[in-house]
Amino acid sequence: MMKKTMTHPPSSGKDFDENDQVREQRIVLPSKFITNISDGLERKEPSWFITSQIPTDFSIQVEETTFNAHKYPLVAKCGYFSRVDIQQQPNSSFNCDIKLENFPGGSETFETILKFCYGFPIDFSSKNIAPLRCAAEYLDMTEELDDGNLVTKTEAFLTFVVLSSWKDTITVIKSCEDLSPWVENLQIVRRCCDSIAWKASRENTPANLSNTEGWWFDEIAILRIDHFMRIMTTIKAKGSSPEIIGKCIMHYARRWLTGMDEELEGIRGYGHGKSDLQFSILSRREEEGEEGIAHGKRQKMIIENLVSLLPPQHEAVSCKFLLQMLKIANVYSVTPALISELEKRVGMLLEDANANDLLIPRYKNADQTSLMNSSEDHTMYDTDLVRRIVEYFLMQEQQQLHLHLQRTENISVSKLLDNYLAEIARDPNLSITKFQVLAELLPENARACHDGLYRAIDIYLKTHPSLPEHDRRRLCKIMNCNKLSLDACTHAAQNDRLPLRTVVQVLFSEQVKMRTTIQEKDPSPSDNISEQEGNQPTTEMEIKTLKVELENIKRKMSELQTDYSELQQEYDKVGHKQIHAPRWSLGWRKIKTSFHTKMEGDGSGEEPEEGKQRPNSVRYKISSKRRSSIA
Repeated sequence: MMKKTMTHPPSSGKDFDENDQVREQRIVLPSKFITNISDGLERKEPSWFITSQIPTDFSIQVEETTFNAHKYPLVAKCGYFSRVDIQQQPNSSFNCDIKLENFPGGSETFETILKFCYGFPIDFSSKNIAPLRCAAEYLDMTEELDDGNLVTKTEAFLTFVVLSSWKDTITVIKSCEDLSPWVENLQIVRRCCDSIAWKASRENTPANLSNTEGWWFDEIAILRIDHFMRIMTTIKAKGSSPEIIGKCIMHYARRWLTGMDEELEGIRGYGHGKSDLQFSILSRREEEGEEGIAHGKRQKMIIENLVSLLPPQHEAVSCKFLLQMLKIANVYSVTPALISELEKRVGMLLEDANANDLLIPRYKNADQTSLMNSSEDHTMYDTDLVRRIVEYFLMQEQQQLHLHLQRTENISVSKLLDNYLAEIARDPNLSITKFQVLAELLPENARACHDGLYRAIDIYLKTHPSLPEHDRRRLCKIMNCNKLSLDACTHAAQNDRLPLRTVVQVLFSEQVKMRTTIQEKDPSPSDNISEQEGNQPTTEMEIKTLKVELENIKRKMSELQTDYSELQQEYDKVGHKQIHAPRWSLGWRKIKTSFHTKMEGDGSGEEPEEGKQRPNSVRYKISSKRRSSIA
């Protein structure tokens, strides 16, 4: 059996060519003939038959189904079949075979077309109207061949029934996803999207604003991203508020983007002894093969389209949503330009963020894994991204300062950054350089209190117990001891992880704060000028005494440093003989002995036994001595 394959490009819906005599001549079949030719329908997979007294004279193949029908009912209503060169095949069981390539709607739609051509009643619905309209255009079922042909009927149903109903319009748009390019040429999607946008704009009045999230957000969210983009672009053009646009975008993202509302596996779930930390998004599963690649491309396309659709107004979407988008964008390797756009938006709303939202994982794809060899490259969180966000925030602050605008309070941002530092300080692979850079991002006057910064530094020192002494001093220089509260000073004075110089500074600051507190609690500030003049020499004497004590402490510190240098040189000479003894513990015992000897020699003249006092006793002696001087 010879088959003739026919392809038919989508037409533009214009009138037929006047020179085509076949199209100008209508073929009218008597109703009696139609009745005799179509006694019934019979479907035997994969074939479809017309049961009648007159045998069928040709077959049509659509996809995997073959339709055995009569030529004249189809020619009477379909201009496409009147143009086909039907060749007679006397040696075959049928007179001809035709295969319809890329037929809109497939075999199910063509079956409905055949029923219409044979005069059977058909039902139009929002689910089948778009495929039928495209199929009618494919087969040229226009009014020139028959009054009330399928093109006219489907157009009337679309215009007067579908477009007047919100739900039916959404259903039609959904059914158009597999009908390209026919729906674009016939402008079915454009008309439906314009209708949706017009209805949505009417609902966005202030009176209906509180009720808009309940229904049409869910309806639009089921659409494919290109159709959603078309609707939202039209809604924006009609002047809808940025808040409505933003809420609809957030609703769509939570429906389609994997892992938007999922939390990360926290760092506390990993042992600190592990050298190579790994992390993952809980809802994300490893997908392999072509299906996984296609899913990743779809997710990336959705993210890029949604970011490009965001209104320029800052209040359109929340800071939490932008940070969630940044997390997903990192996972699917979105273009750097869009990543930068999201970072700038977060920087403008940084005061609304919280530390948990900033914990964006440092995602490693296959190309980057081979390049990550150092422990610094295996950090759990993307600290560079947060650094750029804070820099954008500071740039915005600088611009507002130049324009004499009201500046954002830096206090909330400083607390946010201190809490973030406390979270990432638990990462054993976080370098001291990255920690220091983040801690020093804000200007010096941004922090009114350094308690949060001290907490983050203490957590970092606890997580990194083998940190060298010079790195400890370098880290503690970030903190201003004068801005610590009295409770923080009390804790720091007993903290063995802090360098000795920092402890001395904390003790001095603690004494000053205690004296200030005592003076503030004095019940009777005297109005007697003579009494004030009498108290003034006492205050000056206390200040001089404190200065003398501070100089003595500085001198002792210098001697301790000299002793430590000598011990270091001695240890370097005999270090290979004492390889099992840690360098810092040996040096500390000798420094401690020397320090106590000097302190007791200055006080009572008695020498303590070696090793019976701990470093805390030194701090307590200094503290108690200062308190006694104040008293």
